[in-house]
Amino acid sequence: MKTIVFGEGITRLKPCVATIGFFDGVHLGHRHLIAAVRKEAEQQGLESTVVTFDRHPRQVVSTDFHPCLLSTQEEKLLLLDKTGINNCVVLPFDKEMASLSAREFMQTILADSLLTKVLFTGYDHRFGHNRSEGFADYERYGREMGMEVRRGDPFVLEGVSVSSSVVRSLLSEGEVGLASRCLGYHYTLRGHVVDGEHIGTTIGFPTANLEVDDANKLLPADGVYAVKVSVPCVSYIGPAMLNIGTRPTFNGKRRTIEAHIFNFSENIYGRSIDVAFLAKIRGERKFNSASALAEQLKKDKEEVLKTINTSI
Repeated sequence: MKTIVFGEGITRLKPCVATIGFFDGVHLGHRHLIAAVRKEAEQQGLESTVVTFDRHPRQVVSTDFHPCLLSTQEEKLLLLDKTGINNCVVLPFDKEMASLSAREFMQTILADSLLTKVLFTGYDHRFGHNRSEGFADYERYGREMGMEVRRGDPFVLEGVSVSSSVVRSLLSEGEVGLASRCLGYHYTLRGHVVDGEHIGTTIGFPTANLEVDDANKLLPADGVYAVKVSVPCVSYIGPAMLNIGTRPTFNGKRRTIEAHIFNFSENIYGRSIDVAFLAKIRGERKFNSASALAEQLKKDKEEVLKTINTSI
């Protein structure tokens, strides 16, 4: 995949079949749409192109908007590369671009700059200033500028029309299993290990405290999860159980992410780790004592191991 920042190397592009969107998470719905773009491009002898943005458009339109992202920009580009698309054009989204009407956007960017001959839109996707126009408008504008506009079909999985908002909702409810099936991969957080209060060590469950690298990355619901941890610095990949929450048994106030990595004793403070979510074991709750919590954690570990044996 050739990745091009809009304005840099655009003259090297050839006529294409394109689709446009933020593509957060590059889930199965996105890949279903991109597959249609690739198929049409191959049939017409054209390039296949994904057009996306360098930030969530609402961050420019609403300055107080804080996105809960399924993928960082780096993760998104890596996932798009795996789709086999020829080109990914990244648009630096600013107030000037946000002010363009759908027709202006289609003419100046898609038609004139990117040489788009066929445009696929997501089944529920709108673009242009205030997102005030719809598919019938896009079709009409396309005819006027010699561009065919087609609407993609929704991708339905287990009765769910897969979209980024649906995946975010599932993760926010702790439904990491279905969320991962909609994504086509296990939802993952990347961060580095920071020093904690070492409470886990005192009850026999030492933890790696994770500080997520991108503050805009969505955190699943509070609770205990079966996860797979990757520690690149020591070439380790293995099972763990992870807690997201405020540690109510110890009257915690701040939301933390703590992973107890099974059979692992390396010093990884300051190191980067990836945590892939497999299943939610239970919600977070307050116990009467540290010993009562420790007993529950033993049961949680057994449940995590059963889950991981069938998931990894």
